[in-house]
Amino acid sequence: MAQNEFSEPHRVVYYETDDTGHLTLAMLINLFVLVSEDQNAALKLTTDYIHSLGVGWVVTQYHLQVDRFPEIGDQVTLKTRATAFNKYFAYREYWLLDTEGKQLAYGEGIWVTMSYATRKIATIPAAIMVPYGTEPVKRLPRLLRPEKVDETATSVAKPYTVRYFDIDENGHVNNAHYFDWMLDTLPAEWLRQHQAVDVRIRFENEVKYGHQVTSEVAHSNAATTQHTVKIGATTAVLATIDWQPRR
Repeated sequence: MAQNEFSEPHRVVYYETDDTGHLTLAMLINLFVLVSEDQNAALKLTTDYIHSLGVGWVVTQYHLQVDRFPEIGDQVTLKTRATAFNKYFAYREYWLLDTEGKQLAYGEGIWVTMSYATRKIATIPAAIMVPYGTEPVKRLPRLLRPEKVDETATSVAKPYTVRYFDIDENGHVNNAHYFDWMLDTLPAEWLRQHQAVDVRIRFENEVKYGHQVTSEVAHSNAATTQHTVKIGATTAVLATIDWQPRR
């Protein structure tokens, strides 16, 4: 395995799944973050060390493609690669594999380092990229963006108050919670009968403890939903999700 790659086994447990017994989209994100954090730990790039440099990693965009969500008790392999980076952005890939090495899900993410002093994007410290052995590049791959929201489509909205337990160590909402908020606007029976197969999501503004947010969904067609999470009139998250009947 290349120096910038890392993998580990994982068993899907009940609290990672929905009432159909399948891994949830939010937990897929959590597992992808877990394997990248474990890679960092193996390279001695601990959270405390990164924080000592005055920055923290923040994701700005994901593109996820899902072939099949594993079920309770399934043994899977989590894999990640710190593929490329430049002065301000890092591109990371993720895989979820079954016991035969077949791909269950694939993800791409664009990450930045955020200054704790300014809460803005900061230059990625060279010291936290050297251990990966990844060479810097001028241009990173471009991820597919969410579609423009169809203002004419019928929409459903739900309000949420950001709780203490929604917040991560960067002082804002853990990204996995956005997926729960977005999907919670869809009917339960519809969710039981469908699975997400392609997800394009952008995180545009921070959401913090105590904020009042609104999660809104609109169906652009029978197989695609468009999502926004807003703080008042400010857009925090935009996402487009393609669906297919659950197999």
